[in-house]
This record gives sequence, structure tokens and C-alpha cells, in this order.
Amino acid sequence: MATRRLTSCPAVFKPERVHQQQKFLSNLCCSERGHTMLTLVVLLLCTASCVPASAKGGAAGPRLNNNQLYKFSYTTEVLVDKARGSKEGSAGYKISSDVDVNLVWRDPSSKDDQLIQLAISNVRIDPATHRSEKKNILHGSTAESVLGKTKMAALTKPFMVHLRNGKAKAFYSFWAEPATIKNIKRGLASLLQVQLRTGKVVENDVSGRCTVEYKAAQGQVTRTKNLETCKTAESGFTTHSQVLGVSKKSSSVTVFTLEDGFIRSAVAEETHSLAVNARRSAAAKVVSRQTLTLVGTEAGPLEAAGKDVTGVVKSIDAKFAAVGIMAEKVKSQCKGCPSLFEHWQSQQKQLEPASLSKATAPRSFLALIQSIRKASKDEILKVLKSASKTTLPQVVDAVTSSQTEASLDAMLEFLNFTDAKGLVLQERFLYACGFSSHPNERMLQALLDISKGKFGSTDIKESVVIIMGALIHKLCQKGGCDLPAVVQAKKLILAGPDSTEVESEVQMYLLALKNSMLPEAIPIFTKFAESEVGAYNTIALTALQRYNVNLMTNEVKQTVNRVYHQNRRIYEKNVRAAAADVILSSNPSYIEVKNLLLSIGNLPHEMNKYMLSKIQDIVRFQLPASKVIQKAMKDMNSANYNRFSKVGSSSAYSGFMAQSADVTSTYSLDILYSGSGILRRSNMNIYGASKGAMLHGLQVAIEAQGLESLIAATPDEGEEDLESFAGMSALLFDIQLRPVTFFKGYSDLMSKMFSMTGEPMNVVKGLILLTDHSEVITLQSGLKASAEFQGGLAIDISGGMEISLWYRESKTSVNNRGAFVVTGNVTVDMDFMRAGVEVSFETEASLDFITTVQFSEYPFLVCMQMDKATFPFSEHLTKYESLSSGKSIVSRKSKKQLVPGSEFPLHQENSNMCKKVFDSNW
Repeated sequence: MATRRLTSCPAVFKPERVHQQQKFLSNLCCSERGHTMLTLVVLLLCTASCVPASAKGGAAGPRLNNNQLYKFSYTTEVLVDKARGSKEGSAGYKISSDVDVNLVWRDPSSKDDQLIQLAISNVRIDPATHRSEKKNILHGSTAESVLGKTKMAALTKPFMVHLRNGKAKAFYSFWAEPATIKNIKRGLASLLQVQLRTGKVVENDVSGRCTVEYKAAQGQVTRTKNLETCKTAESGFTTHSQVLGVSKKSSSVTVFTLEDGFIRSAVAEETHSLAVNARRSAAAKVVSRQTLTLVGTEAGPLEAAGKDVTGVVKSIDAKFAAVGIMAEKVKSQCKGCPSLFEHWQSQQKQLEPASLSKATAPRSFLALIQSIRKASKDEILKVLKSASKTTLPQVVDAVTSSQTEASLDAMLEFLNFTDAKGLVLQERFLYACGFSSHPNERMLQALLDISKGKFGSTDIKESVVIIMGALIHKLCQKGGCDLPAVVQAKKLILAGPDSTEVESEVQMYLLALKNSMLPEAIPIFTKFAESEVGAYNTIALTALQRYNVNLMTNEVKQTVNRVYHQNRRIYEKNVRAAAADVILSSNPSYIEVKNLLLSIGNLPHEMNKYMLSKIQDIVRFQLPASKVIQKAMKDMNSANYNRFSKVGSSSAYSGFMAQSADVTSTYSLDILYSGSGILRRSNMNIYGASKGAMLHGLQVAIEAQGLESLIAATPDEGEEDLESFAGMSALLFDIQLRPVTFFKGYSDLMSKMFSMTGEPMNVVKGLILLTDHSEVITLQSGLKASAEFQGGLAIDISGGMEISLWYRESKTSVNNRGAFVVTGNVTVDMDFMRAGVEVSFETEASLDFITTVQFSEYPFLVCMQMDKATFPFSEHLTKYESLSSGKSIVSRKSKKQLVPGSEFPLHQENSNMCKKVFDSNW
């Protein structure tokens, strides 16, 4: 069969660089040979392949003509303000200039491989928003007077960018130029980078290496940059807790208008907004805008001769260097700023113990941290050695919370862990390590080294190991579980409970594992949940309650149920109550709940009442287990009058402390008494929830045992041989602290009773860095914005227990005092000019929980009170601008209010009993 000759493809303009498949199809289409049966298919493919390149977008990027000078007007502005804006207008400035652009060289084999020169001239600097003459910091200034002659000369020096297919392959400037100037030039050069076809790419520009999406339409291209993907040399850090952390929203969009394949205009807008999760009105934003507009063209220089880009660049100016298109770090120099020691001298009065309940204390604490982070080890040691005895603990809090290499070195040199007299300072250091916002491996390694040395106090040894567990958890959260120090510390605490028979040491390791939240620790807790030592049982069970429900295996659940139902041995009431808490918080099955309900009525009197109250609280507060409980209660064998009419004074109650769009705060109070009317366990919890994240803000548990002999009462089953003991344990912001003992043993009890002053014992006192977010934002314009958000808490938690045999009355108290300050700063600093905004809020509050028990008769009278005092709350907004000459302007705005105090509601039964208690006292 004769072959049919295909008609030749018309001569068309083809780009030099085309896809291999396109070339193959084109050759196939234009082939002189081919089978008839393929003709139709090939013809269709030919239609796609032989379309003129111009119809498909032609050039990959913008092309410049030889011997032509493109004249542009260019404006870049940056504004900082609170997120929702303000009536007074934003702080910031605008840089305007003319820009000349011309083609220097083009690769003869590719029209999309171009070397372009840019030159900035006629520079003007103005406020970003309209200002009165009085409030205009730039009034009477010229660009040269603001920049200085050196920077102005550098800015107006020509620079070059190598574009290949619309992408910046190299940026040429001078190494000697200030980093700020080079970054402004990079911002302008990045604006020429554009892709003329729709698609997603990863490209480098002044912002870093980012994923970018292009959408091409008729005469217009929109570039949307995914700023979350940008990788830069600048690294920051943020708080691990989402509830206490900072949220950021960013966007970057550039719209290019094209004419004849070249940029007619480019308009870019980039916004970064940062907000405190706990109060989203405390938010700041930075907006960066760029506008590049073609004004006209005129005859320009001829294209340079040369084989490659490097040779051409050197021939123009040997000092030109490829300095990279990504922005470089800018070292901020603070002229006239006080030294760390000078700063400390101005702040030390606010850090005296008497001031710790005021907002000035955490505000000064945050300012001191910022100063310490810029200081050397020797400067820090100078402040530590000069601080008075009363302010030194607060300085230790600030230095440790700074979390720099120099601050850690200074603390390790300053503290002597073999000195028993230094217990307060040593514990403050350890707690600050535990609360650290972004600990590193070196901090954990330091604690490992300390744990191997000698101690002047066993309390400090316990705290070191317990806090190591908290650091393991935080490092594992950041993906550092395989770091050498973490592996070593994990090995130590996982093997710890079985490595010793000393009760206090076993408790120490169990508490460390409780802080670590390691999945590998679950079998250890499961084993110790059935131990013969009540203290081990309680720690193990409360630790299991902290784990994700998905990790609660059938084996764990069976063990916890055995403890509650006493299948193998008799347990103390508080241990069984802890087991019930684990069951009810671990997605219980219908059978588990039914068995719990059936047990009510067969428990000791007060345990009956406690379990009944717990079940009712879960249903009333609609906690996760409420649905399965309601289902089980439909069975009259499980829920009937006989079970649900039990009397007693023990109780469990949950309620809301505060509810807002940003955060919901809840509290729970669980009280369990012995049959004789003496407190067995008191547990107060405060939780914070925000956007699906949960924070265990506070837990204060008071436990007492073996006190029945004081009133000649009979101990409950399983508690006949318990040693007299009372103590308090605190968990603060998800960190378990070392428990505090009020007394242990009968002789200690009697001596404490006769020397009791009624003054509460301190559990934790100090300054805590709760929110800590720091980052440098490289803007599309080449300018850099630094964002610093910090939240500081001054806290004092104390508790006490009083027993009066004469009045047959006992009283326990938990007192919480605190002041909280959060500040957020967003600053754009260009050496020659600075603009910024600070948003902040502060409050001072107190919360008291008092339980009074009169056990002169049964059922005994119990009154629980949870009081919140009236407290102040204020918000502040500060905007500032300054020049390197020292000229500055600051505007401030504040809003203050008093939040009325209240007594948090508990169940009606408690209200009735409180009335009887106070009437009898009266």
C-alpha cells in the first residue's frame, strides 16, 4: 500500500526550550512516513503540538528588548498596627523612587535567559499614613538625611539580576553594602520574577525558598505565595502549649499586568497577623506593599557581548558579586540602650517579694528577659552576684527563663547544688527549666550531669529528676526523642522505679515518668497501680489519667478496674477514687459503667457519697462519659433509690470559671472524707481550652491519712495501719512539681499541731514565662519585621491544714495569688528608621479555696468556699517611630476595667451546709 504523505507543518516560531514529548510529537507530526491508520490520531496530536508558541504563552517569563531603557516608578511601604486597625492610623513609612531597567546580556540560544540591570534614583521617604506636622517624624527631613550619605550612595548604585525563564537565578550587588540596603534591592529584584503560565512551583526570592502558585489570565498573572512553606536562614521559637501560644495568619499576593509580554505593573501586598490564643484581641499585624509601574521607555544601552553571565558581570564591574537573592540577616544595633546591669538597677524594686502580686512584677520580668537574651555570661553573672537576698530568686527565674546559652552557663556556674542553704534558688532554677518554652538538649544534659553529682538536699535531688521528665516530654513534642541526652534521660527514669526500694526515690521516678508522658511508661504505671504502697497507687493512677484515651489498652483498663473493685486486695479510699477517675475518663464501656453503678451502696459511707456525686457531676456537666452513664442508668438495678439516696459529705463538682470566644476555663472540686469526718483527699483542678487544645492549668491536691486516733475514731477498711500524714501536691501548667509534706508520723503531727500558726505553707512561688514567641519575618519588599510575644506570670500558691480538737473542727485552705502580663511587639527596624506596635494586657487576681469541717456529730458538717476577689484588667496599645538621629514619636492608648469578684457556685447541698456551719459558729 502506498504511503500517504502528510502535509508539512507550517513554519512557526518555537521557543528554544520545549518539553521532550512536545518535540517528539512535532517530529512525528511532520514525518514523511507514517501508517494510514495512525493518520487521524497523529493529526489530533499534531494539532496540539504544532500550535504556534505565542498562542501557548510564548515566553516563559518577561522579556526585555535590547537597546531600550524601561523607566518605572517604585513604591514600597510597611505599616504596623493592632490587627483590627486603629483610628489614629498605622505606624510605618513609605519609600518611593524611580527605577531604570535595561537588558545587559541575553543568551543567544535562549531568549528567556537574560541579565538585567536595575538602578534606583530620586529616593523619597514619607510616613505611610497622613500625619499632622506635629506627629510627622519625617517633617523637614530628606531621604539622604534619614539614610545617611553612605547608605544613600549604596542604594543608588546599580545592581543586576539574572533571570532564566522568569526565575531569578542570581542576584549581583556589592558585598560591602549594608545588609539592609542589599535586602531592599533584593525585594525590588524579586518583583521582576514572574511565570507566564498557570502552575505551582518552588522558587527562591527575597522571602526564602517558597511554594508559589501562578494563575495566568488575559494580560494578567496573579502570584500567590504560601508563606508557611518558606524556608529561610532566620529561625525562631514558640511556646509548646497551644492554649498559651500565639497564632499567625499570613498572605502574600502579587498581581502582574502584562503588555506585549512585559511587565506593565506589579502590585504586591503581604500581611502577617499575630494574636495571643488566650485573648485574640491582643493581636498585631504588619502589612507590606509594593507597587512597580512602567512610566515609559527610551533608548538605552546596547547589549553587552559575552559568552556567559559571570564573564559579562565581571566585565562591567569586577566588584560585583553573586550575593544571593534570599534576604540576609540584619544585626540590630541599639544605640544608647542601657546595659543589662543598668536595666536591672532600674527594675529591681518591681521584683521585690512584696510586689509579686502586682502586674509591675511580670512586666519587669519580661523586660529583664529581653535584656538578658542579648547579654553575655559575664554580664549575667554580674547581675546575679549583685542582687539582694530578697530579689535574687526572681533574678534566677528571669535568667533561667531566658533560655540562651549564656544564661544557662551563668546559672550553672552560679549555683552550688551541694549547698543545702541554696535550696530556694536551686528549686527556682529547676522549676524555671520545667516551665521553659523552648528547651534544648543542652538544658536536659545539664540536669543529667547535676543528677550524677552530690546534693545538699534530697528535695533538690527529687526536683532534678522530676523536672527531667518534663523536659523529656517537651523535647519529644518537638521531634527530639532520639537526641542522645533524651535517650539517656529516658533510660534513667524508665529503669528508676525498679532500681531502688527507698519509697521517696520510687515516688521521685514515678513523678518524673508522669511528667514525661512517655508511652513506654504505661506498663510501669499499670504495674504500680496495684502496688501495696498507697502513694505509688495514687501517682500511677493519676499519671494514667493524663494519657490519650487511645493508649489505654484492655490490659490497662482491666488493671484499673481490678483496683477499683478490689479484686485482688483491699485498697485505700483515695486510691479507689483515683481508679474510678481513670475509668470514667478513658472512654468507659457500658459494662464498666454499670459495674461502677452497682458498686454504689456497697462502699464505705463517704466513698458511696463521693461516687454518687462524681456520676451526677459527669452527667450534669456533660463530660465525655455522660452518654454511656445515662444509658446505664436506665437499668433500675444499676440506678435506684437505694443507691442514689446515700448520705455523706464527700462531693465532686465541676463548673465554668470563664467563657469567651477565645478560651474556656473550667474548674472541678473533688472532696473525699474518711468515715470519721476527717479530710482524706481534696483535689482542685483548673483547665483552659482553646480551639480544641486543652491545658491543665492548675491542680492542687491535699491528702491526709491516719488522723482518726486524734478523735478516737475507727479507721475505714484497709486504712487501719496507715501512718499519720498530710501533704500537698501541685501540678502547674501541665508540670508536676515536687510534693510538699505538712507532717509525717504521729510525733511530727503533735509537734506541728502545738506549733501551728495558721499560716499557709508555700507550695510554689515565682515568676513563670508562659507565652514565648519570637520570629523574624522577611517581607517581600526585603524589609524585616521582628515579632516578640511574651507572657509572664507572678504566682504564689500556698496551702495549709488546721485541726482543732477543742472545737472538733478542721480547716484546709488553698490560696492562689497571681499577676499576669502579656506583651506583643512587632517592629520593623531598618537601622536608619524604626516603626513598631506593642499590644498588651495585664491583670491581678486571687482565688481562695477553703474547706471547713465540723466533726462533732455524724453526718458531719462540711462547707466549701471558692472565692475570686474583684480584680483589675487593662489593655494597652503603643505605637512608636524613631530615626537613627534620636528623633522619636510615641502614641499610647489604654482601656481599664474592674471585674467584680464572686464566689463560684457549688452544689445546693454545700450551700445549705455552709449556712449551718456559719450559723453554729455565730
